[in-house]
Amino acid sequence: MSLHRTELGQTGSRVVFCHGLFGQGRNWTQIAKALSADHRVLLLDMPNHGRSPWTETFDYLDLADIVADAIGDEPVTLVGHSMGGKIAMCLALRHPELVERLVVVDVAPVAYASGREFVGYIETMRGMDVASIERREQAEEALREAVPNPVVRSFLLQNFRRTEDGWRWQVNLDLLGEHMASLTGWPGEALGPATYDGPVLWVGGAGSDYISDEHAGEMDRRFPRNRRVLVKGAGHWVHSEQPEVFLEVLRRFLA
Repeated sequence: MSLHRTELGQTGSRVVFCHGLFGQGRNWTQIAKALSADHRVLLLDMPNHGRSPWTETFDYLDLADIVADAIGDEPVTLVGHSMGGKIAMCLALRHPELVERLVVVDVAPVAYASGREFVGYIETMRGMDVASIERREQAEEALREAVPNPVVRSFLLQNFRRTEDGWRWQVNLDLLGEHMASLTGWPGEALGPATYDGPVLWVGGAGSDYISDEHAGEMDRRFPRNRRVLVKGAGHWVHSEQPEVFLEVLRRFLA
């Protein structure tokens, strides 16, 4: 499977970004441009998202292997947010020779109890009468009641694209909706006793509940060389809510 990719920078070490659910590689463009003077940056659209192909099942181990193929043989700094963070962690545990260092953004190596919020988004997006849409403004209005937050609504609408046959969702809504338990889960048993011994940075939002003290034990077990940073004034989307702080933290880790 050939993932859609955007590359920036021509010198320095490689940094690869894995976005979260409903995202695209271009979500990291601001951070990537800032790094590109000193690093070769690769932005990937994860499977079932953006311009990358779709899969028939959702399995974090398979997704990690697909991303590993896209990276190639040269070790990289791997950065992953949310769903992309779980893919990145699985990749580091399965292919440690490819990961020089790991950055996990606001997610832990655990199964989360619920994906109700995401299920609601998917049901709303799937239920929209796409055939009747002529302008993007109509799509935004159709989402307004179910997704009142304008930032989240704008984020979701990045997946809404005009094609020769009209508008369509780029993200594989059917697959993600049907496999929400796998998406919010964690393949701990399938990973066996695997650990990653390289340096790991966890960056969480102080206003988010995706990383908590109760997750520390599993973090330490799987990734013994980790340190954790909480960014004030940020929730789950740390890198977009506090981009300057996130960039400074990332640069220090890369150095």
